[in-house]
Amino acid sequence: MEISERAAQLTPSLTLSIDSKAKAMKAEGLDVCGFGAGEPDFDTPEHIKDAAIAALQGGFTKYTPSAGLPELRQAIADKLQADNDLTYKPGQIVVSSGAKHSCYNAILATCQDGDEVVIPSPYWVSYPDMVRLAGAEPVVVQTTERNAWKMRAEDFEKAMTPRTKMLILNSPNNPSGAVYTRDELAAIIEVAAAEDIYILSDEIYEKLVYDGVQHTSVASISKEAYDLTITVNGFSKAYAMTGWRLGYLAAPEAIAKAVDSIQSHSTSHPVSFAQRGAIAALKGDQQPLADMRDEFAMRRNYMYDRITKIPNITAVRPDGAFYVLVNISQLGLSSQNFADRLLSKANVAVIPGAAFGDDRTVRLSYATSIDIIKKGMDRFQDFCRTL
Repeated sequence: MEISERAAQLTPSLTLSIDSKAKAMKAEGLDVCGFGAGEPDFDTPEHIKDAAIAALQGGFTKYTPSAGLPELRQAIADKLQADNDLTYKPGQIVVSSGAKHSCYNAILATCQDGDEVVIPSPYWVSYPDMVRLAGAEPVVVQTTERNAWKMRAEDFEKAMTPRTKMLILNSPNNPSGAVYTRDELAAIIEVAAAEDIYILSDEIYEKLVYDGVQHTSVASISKEAYDLTITVNGFSKAYAMTGWRLGYLAAPEAIAKAVDSIQSHSTSHPVSFAQRGAIAALKGDQQPLADMRDEFAMRRNYMYDRITKIPNITAVRPDGAFYVLVNISQLGLSSQNFADRLLSKANVAVIPGAAFGDDRTVRLSYATSIDIIKKGMDRFQDFCRTL
């Protein structure tokens, strides 16, 4: 049986591979400490769940406009104005089935066969394959630990060609936790604007920043940035709503209309009653978000401090998200080999950096309880000392 060339070129998910092994071990009764999670371990706040339940009980289970409920798009526009100093009309906003869906829709709406898309590495695992599915080619720019895993404007400029159509930026970053400063973003935007290159700005971890670090929305930098940027965000990370599958993008009107058209022929619209929950998330009590962020900050400090005391590995203190990227290159193992051996010998699950385009590293998530973090770090430390 023959499958399409686009489907055949997709790479299997290393994150799912490690996760499935860890779950199989747990099913066998083994005590596994999982540092692979890409989702908050907190429950969705009650007022958000209540809004969705009320919508269900009220019979709000029918089709909605393909771009999302008008009142939700307005609430998102209000949020972007208040939080990010960005002025968008509801018609410039499209609500999709997760921020991942929004990213893919944005790439499909702007990129064609033969276009190139610049992606700084380490990157979120799905970006390159999304680009390939759209018929374009990913161009990976390797960053360094010395530069806090952030791409510099000169790195971007060197990677550009006449075929460059888009740059994908993710700040706060998964997997590194890096947060670009306003000046760093402005320098990158200057390069992009000179060649009219689109910027896909994935800001899903926007609310999870620590120690007074400020998140800057790319589109807020300048008029040129606004005209070239597709801002992607969602509800999964900030409001512990990963399973709800709700994300959104805000873009110049022509791009938003194209995305709406694509979505109308693929998924139609996001789940109706989940959208009512999203409205409650934006308009309701924000204290649960602050409490979750404070807990993540405490866990981050503990995990990072433990890592810095282990010989022959290094890490940059993450400013955002809920991951620590650990450089294991001095240990002489590939990231996949390290992760496999760590899981089989120490019952600790981490994600190999090869999944993120950097085989020198592994990613540890602190989106799990402090008790599991303490136990897992004991095992992680003991394992590293045997190498």
